[in-house]
Amino acid sequence: MTPKVSRREFLAVTSAAMVGTAVGAVEAEAEPVVDIHQHTTYSGRTNAQLIAHQEAMGVTLSVLLPAGRLYGLDAECGKNDTVLALAKEHPEQFVFFANEITDIPEAREEIEKHLKLGGIGIGEQKFRVACDSPEFHRVAEIAQEFKVPVLMHFMHDRYNTGIERFHKTLEKFPNVNFIGHAQTWWGNVDKNHEQKALYPTTKVTPGGITDRLLSDYANMYGDLSAGSGLNFFTRDEEHARAFLERHQDKLMFGSDCNDVFGRGPGCQGANILANVRKMAPSKAVERKLLYGNAKRVLKLKV
Repeated sequence: MTPKVSRREFLAVTSAAMVGTAVGAVEAEAEPVVDIHQHTTYSGRTNAQLIAHQEAMGVTLSVLLPAGRLYGLDAECGKNDTVLALAKEHPEQFVFFANEITDIPEAREEIEKHLKLGGIGIGEQKFRVACDSPEFHRVAEIAQEFKVPVLMHFMHDRYNTGIERFHKTLEKFPNVNFIGHAQTWWGNVDKNHEQKALYPTTKVTPGGITDRLLSDYANMYGDLSAGSGLNFFTRDEEHARAFLERHQDKLMFGSDCNDVFGRGPGCQGANILANVRKMAPSKAVERKLLYGNAKRVLKLKV
């Protein structure tokens, strides 16, 4: 026999269930998310728009990456003073790296100055040097002295060139954590990658340079941000799922996103977040990618 339930009892039970569901949703939304790749004044975006963007994505802590004194990282990004100011104004939402053009005489002084002011890493290093050059090694020496990571933009024939030789730098500086990012980094998940292709669309043959660096070197990590990171997810979903599982302790979420909305199909960061959540093999792995790995590698106190 099915017990009879009064209308009042039914509404009470239903309301309680709805409240429980809502509380669960709030708890899920409250899970910490670290974005390891954001910029101030990105394409003219204001600080208020940046804050709103990060909050819309559900990001609880963002790493601000400054440009050097020139170029703006080719994206109108703010320099060291801008990331320092915003992080000091909102320390609960932002931390910052230090940066300078790799091969100028003032690089060491400028980077050291902002590390001493609270910077927790060096980057985004996006300058016209080889990734195994003496100039880049001088930056790695600073990272070694201060015990901070270096985030690098690899782009064939333009920035941090010669990725096929980067293992030499990893071996020379085993105590420095390097974080790979951008077109040539993500293109080289494919063993058959053509280096001139910046956003390849072909199926992936595992075992490319990026795959091997992550597997073979304890001090190599990956930044999932930007159009290149999103392309990694979408060009071959089967490969991406296996890659996330294989390198679950080496990859970190980043957005590198310059829109002002933080949601919707036009928001690169929101799309990367959605793909992490869709393709992570388990909730435990998802939490590593969105929070745990960044906390550990960047020594975050969150």
